[in-house]
Amino acid sequence: MNQASTSLLSLSIAPARVVRGDKALAQSGEAIAQYGNRPLIVGGEESLTTNASYWKPILEKQGMEYAIAFYSPDCSEASLATLREAVTTHQATSIIGIGGGKALDTAKLLAHQCHLPVITIPTSAATCAAWTALSNIYSDEGAFLYDVSLARCPDLLILDYSLIETAPTRTLVAGIGDAIAKWYEASVSSGNSTSTLIIAAVQQARVLRDILFQKSVEAIKQPGSDVWREVVDATVLLAGVIGGLGGAQCRTVAAHAVHNGLTHIATTHKSLHGEKVAFGILVQLRLEEMLLGNQLAVTARQQLLKFYGEIGLPQTLEDLGLGNITLAELQAAAEIACNPDSDIHRLPFEVVPQQLMAAMVSTSALGDRNLVEKNINIG
Repeated sequence: MNQASTSLLSLSIAPARVVRGDKALAQSGEAIAQYGNRPLIVGGEESLTTNASYWKPILEKQGMEYAIAFYSPDCSEASLATLREAVTTHQATSIIGIGGGKALDTAKLLAHQCHLPVITIPTSAATCAAWTALSNIYSDEGAFLYDVSLARCPDLLILDYSLIETAPTRTLVAGIGDAIAKWYEASVSSGNSTSTLIIAAVQQARVLRDILFQKSVEAIKQPGSDVWREVVDATVLLAGVIGGLGGAQCRTVAAHAVHNGLTHIATTHKSLHGEKVAFGILVQLRLEEMLLGNQLAVTARQQLLKFYGEIGLPQTLEDLGLGNITLAELQAAAEIACNPDSDIHRLPFEVVPQQLMAAMVSTSALGDRNLVEKNINIG
């Protein structure tokens, strides 16, 4: 009898527990206390100070002996080294990450390195970092370096809608850009997979896209409403589910590769993660048009350009504050996005830096696949 070969796969699909609702944090004291009495609170100084009225009372009510440690200047190796010292000094029993994506990535990786439980409390809906078993590492200057797969998703995720509502609208818009990329990347990298879980992830990515197309405009106009909560759930929770089910090959392709390259240009640090990823989707679709003559990509890009215009996502390099980018800067970003280990190579066709540069400068083109070659010299 022939026995099919199998390989051992470890899945980190979801946090062990998710608590969500209005004022969810105020009702989560006992859940937090289950992970020990000496948590180390990790976040950015401004965010932890601004949101102190949300998290301090609940910890003090539980009689917790907490300490605070700021990640600075980024989710970087230097920051993590300093934070590991803080864990030891405080004799921490758990890590609580409070903040945006980089704060939560730092807290998750710190907990992973120190073998401690981690609780994530997002203060905006800008990413799905509160959910995932993944952390992105940046240089101290804010340039993306690499990502780290973690042993598990967070032990507890607290999604407090009243806290999320205090964040600027721009953060939700960025979260929509980051989340909607799941469909455009997963469908290209994994759309033909026969694996049950990857099929499920790709189909969930389609559902996520449709939810965002249908509900984002109304949600942005009505913060705190039911439809707003549904979009928050989509960007923070459902986007995380897709990465957990589908794994790395469903998670990131060219859109995130473009983001990673752009982070090496200091000017883009004013743009949010999801804003750069959203621009990267347009670049990916433009590559499909230019290199494959894919008319479906033309239609998809025009649909996205209209959607971006409605909710305020960047459509061009100029929208990202890169209207005066130099050829050398553009080439450096493209070369980083095309390095041998880049996610861009999950595309079903080869891309070289000069082709990527051409796509990056023509995201709002009308759809003539020869437009760039005719009119733009990037040699």
